Amino acid sequence: MLIPWGMDSRSPGTPPLLNADALWDEFDPADYISHNYCTVLSVDAKIIAIVRDHFSDHFSRYPGRPVRGIDVGAGANLYPALAMLPWCEEITLLDRSKQNVGYLRKQLDSYDANWDAFWHELCRNDGYAAYPHDPRARFKRIARVEPGDLFDLTGRRARWALGTMFFVAESLSTSHDEFRRAAKCFLRCLEPGAPFAAAFMEHSRGYEVGGRKFPACNVSRSQIYDSLASHAEKLQAFRVGEQDEVRKGYTSMIVAHGFRSAEIS
Repeated sequence: MLIPWGMDSRSPGTPPLLNADALWDEFDPADYISHNYCTVLSVDAKIIAIVRDHFSDHFSRYPGRPVRGIDVGAGANLYPALAMLPWCEEITLLDRSKQNVGYLRKQLDSYDANWDAFWHELCRNDGYAAYPHDPRARFKRIARVEPGDLFDLTGRRARWALGTMFFVAESLSTSHDEFRRAAKCFLRCLEPGAPFAAAFMEHSRGYEVGGRKFPACNVSRSQIYDSLASHAEKLQAFRVGEQDEVRKGYTSMIVAHGFRSAEIS
C-alpha cells in the first residue's frame, strides 16, 4: 500500500512511532552484519559503484585537498566511511545506539576482514585503486566515533565537507515529518557545495534485527527525492536492486547523490 506524502506510515489514527521511542540501545550489530555485510551483495556492489564514481569524479578536480567527512547513522556498516576514506583527513562516525557505537570503536584499531571485499569494490574505480595508503591503517588514524543523534546536528557549529547517510532517515521512525527532518539535518551539517551520498529503503514496512523490531517510514523514490531537493544541487536518485532482495518488506533501494546547496532555510 502506498502512503500519501505527509501521512504516517502506520494505520490511520495510530500515533507514529518516533525515533525517541525505538529501542536503539538494543540494536544487535553482529546480527545485522551477519544478514547484510558478511559478503558484498549484488545490490551493495551497485550502490558502491554509484557512490565511488560520484566522489571520485568530484575530488579528481581538487587533488591534494583532504576534507572532513561524516557518516551519519553509521551503525554497523563501514563501506560509506570507506567510500570517503581517500578524500578525508578526518571522518566522524555518528550513531546514537550504544551497541553500534561499541562496534564502531572496536573497528578503529583494525577493522574486520569482511570489509576488505567492500574496499576491493571501491578500488574498481581508479581514484581508489591509486590510493597510496593502507586503508586499514588510514581508517585507524583518521576515523573517530561520536555518540549522538542526527537531529542534534543542526545546533552544531561544525560543518563537514563530505557526507554519507545510508539507510537512516527512513529507518528511524514511522513519521514522515521525522523523515523529512532527518534529510534536512543531514544536509544542513555539511558545508555549502559539499558532495554527499545517501541510501534509502523504498516503501519499507519495518525491519527486525536480533529478534527486535525497528520502525521504518514508507516513502517512495519521488518522496525521497523531494526530501533532499530543496537542500541540494545537481541531485540524482537511482533505484537499485529488486523487491525483497535483502529482506522482506520493501520494494527497492534508492541511492541519491549531489551537492549541498548554498542556502538551506
